[in-house]
Amino acid sequence: QVQLVESGGGLVQPGGSLRLSCAASGISFSIYYMGWYRQAPGKQRELVASITRDSSTNYADSVKGRFTISRDNAKNTVYLQMNSLKPEDTAVYYCNANRWFSSRPGDYWGQGTQVTVSS
Repeated sequence: QVQLVESGGGLVQPGGSLRLSCAASGISFSIYYMGWYRQAPGKQRELVASITRDSSTNYADSVKGRFTISRDNAKNTVYLQMNSLKPEDTAVYYCNANRWFSSRPGDYWGQGTQVTVSS
């Protein structure tokens, strides 16, 4: 059974930080491309950050310089460090695992974790 279990979301003030974690099981984690997506109310789901099998990274322009994606293959976990958070970062954040290098998300999703940035 494939599972992606997310944690770390919550309420934070503008300028604050959060670290999201996504622990994977049931897949050969080290060979998967991993991504973080987010979806705000009334908006489409968008790719925030992705990381390859060898830890090359890519970011949406809106989060460059503020967010960092990383992975620990020994722990089967991908992280999203979010700094200098803005209200517009408020969304449900989803972890995704993709066997292939593709602009489309893979088959496996986490349940989502709410990030709310508000004063």
